[in-house]
Amino acid sequence: MTLRLNRRNFVLGSTTLLAAPFIPKLARASNSIVAAAFPGTWEDAFRSIVAPIAAQSGVDVTIAPALAQDQVGRMMASAGSPPYDALLVSPGQTAMLEEAGLIEEIDPSRLENWDLLIESAKTPFGPHVTVEVNGIAYNPETVPTPSGYLDLFENPAFEGRAAWIGFGSNTATMAWVELAKLLGGGADNMQPVFDLLAEKIDWIGAIANSGNAQQTMYQQGEIDVFMASTGNVARLRSLGLPCNFAHPQSGSPAIPVAIHMTKGASNPDAVYAYMDAAISTAAQSQLAEPPTGYVPTNSEVPFTDLIREFVTPETLANAVYPDWAAINRNRAEWTAEFDRVVAL
Repeated sequence: MTLRLNRRNFVLGSTTLLAAPFIPKLARASNSIVAAAFPGTWEDAFRSIVAPIAAQSGVDVTIAPALAQDQVGRMMASAGSPPYDALLVSPGQTAMLEEAGLIEEIDPSRLENWDLLIESAKTPFGPHVTVEVNGIAYNPETVPTPSGYLDLFENPAFEGRAAWIGFGSNTATMAWVELAKLLGGGADNMQPVFDLLAEKIDWIGAIANSGNAQQTMYQQGEIDVFMASTGNVARLRSLGLPCNFAHPQSGSPAIPVAIHMTKGASNPDAVYAYMDAAISTAAQSQLAEPPTGYVPTNSEVPFTDLIREFVTPETLANAVYPDWAAINRNRAEWTAEFDRVVAL
């Protein structure tokens, strides 16, 4: 069954910084920290893999699930008393946090595994733990392979089959930007996308409120296509579901994911131990396997067969890296307009 969008049955798919709920700073033991991680697969992986490795250094890590934009919103709302000691975000959020003075530059000499990182994973504000490659997840038993984002709005095979989310999601935002380019716009002109949405609103299968919601709908057979990372596809396959990954012909958006130390972190030494655990050979080797299949940034960890099915070092080099400065300038406006269009 496919969930069709109408005024009564859509779930609003956007998150604004102002709407991000405030959460109080959690109580911490003497050698414990609170580290944010994306909900779902990331949260599970960091809780089951990274936190136990950090515990070997005597550090107790509490994993707090939050989308990247929500992490920023909560940090903005609690300046001077950060709700997290460590963040997990991508370049767009890094730029906002750096500009607001909410993250600390790190001392690489305090990370034993720093020299194991590939050079592109070394940043002044912390290590990249992976590079997430994005495209289109689809059910090969029910729909053909999508050629790209525009195909989802033009090919009758996808009518009522695809779920989308708003600009609160990095994965969705990158997809919308690439779709805008195909329609003659881009990161500074999203109007062609909003025009397409208004025209094709009944064509869309559903608007979901998060990537996790999309995956749940996919598991339940309510949708057959959604914007995804390779890790999303790996997870669904680990559950025994038929799921393939399509690289859009226009290019696959890629985004590094970094750990940052917050300004005012309660225990910097513990944050360094947590960072070191996340980039260790032991952690990255496990994260590269099912059900996560994260592209390693530790040079000692090879691409697994699972990862190579989706991504090779060569395809990674040819991925599309978005202009996050332009995205940040426009994201709040896009969010408001998206909400308006999908609520029509």
